[in-house]
Amino acid sequence: MNNKHITIGSRGSKLALWQANWVKAELEKKFLNLQISIEIIKTTGDKILDSPLSKIDDKGLFTREIEHALLEKRIDLAVHSLKDMPTQLPDGLTIGAVTKREDVHDVFVSHPKKGYNHFEELPRGATIATGSLRRKCQLLNWRPDLTIVDLRGNLETRLVKLDASDWDGMILSRAGLLRLGLQDWITEVLPIEKMLPAVGQGALAIEVREDDKEILEYLNSIVSEATTIATKGERAFLRYLEGGSQVPIGTYGRIENDEFILDAMIGSLDGTKKVRGKIQGKPENAEDLGKQLAQTLFNSGGKKILVQIRGRSSVEVPFV
Repeated sequence: MNNKHITIGSRGSKLALWQANWVKAELEKKFLNLQISIEIIKTTGDKILDSPLSKIDDKGLFTREIEHALLEKRIDLAVHSLKDMPTQLPDGLTIGAVTKREDVHDVFVSHPKKGYNHFEELPRGATIATGSLRRKCQLLNWRPDLTIVDLRGNLETRLVKLDASDWDGMILSRAGLLRLGLQDWITEVLPIEKMLPAVGQGALAIEVREDDKEILEYLNSIVSEATTIATKGERAFLRYLEGGSQVPIGTYGRIENDEFILDAMIGSLDGTKKVRGKIQGKPENAEDLGKQLAQTLFNSGGKKILVQIRGRSSVEVPFV
């Protein structure tokens, strides 16, 4: 069997490289003829670290430079956290595989010197760090007394910042901590009822050129059908609302008892307004169900929230 060389494009953080190396190892286990290397590509989001994500109106913040490398055929595939991927991809590119999802929950990480055992133990006016408007909205809806401070940087940098701060804690994705073996930092796993995750949270997406049939064939071996269905519904919800890092949107799609279920929310920046709903139906209809739930929430208060966030006098029925 002839050997084939494949180059994976990845961001350079420890978590991104863990993800790329996981995909590399999975493919190498299944195809002994593959020789795989990883090329680190710095994205705009890696370079701009002094501004909150919500202030940077750029839906390709963590993907654009890697996508350029794909289109120029400098790399053969790209491994992304699905939550970082815009719902509209450049012409010529597609998601070739979505792999089995890690735990979707957000977690509370207490400041190590303050030793809280539960989120609910936080005193009135406690300070919590997060770089996510989605998390900020749901935190303030849950605990309006909290002070929220903005946070940027990779996972290890965030933990160092917490240790050196006078904050009471921060909110992180459980998936990232588990992947890097940092689960001992987790104080408490937050309930989905209070903290819906980001669209695609915990899932890896492998982006490829849509005409590269050979690479797509290799990727079929690591596709998770259940995660693909769940995240298609989530991304359809996001696409309908034209959401991005500027809009607090949370979703949780999954298959239970052969049925697709989607919980989702749209919230205001200050957490005072939140519309949330649920829909379920056949897994093959996941994308339509995601769009239907988006329409329902848009018409039951979501439109007013979007008008307020986007600073317009009105928001038309979003793109379908």
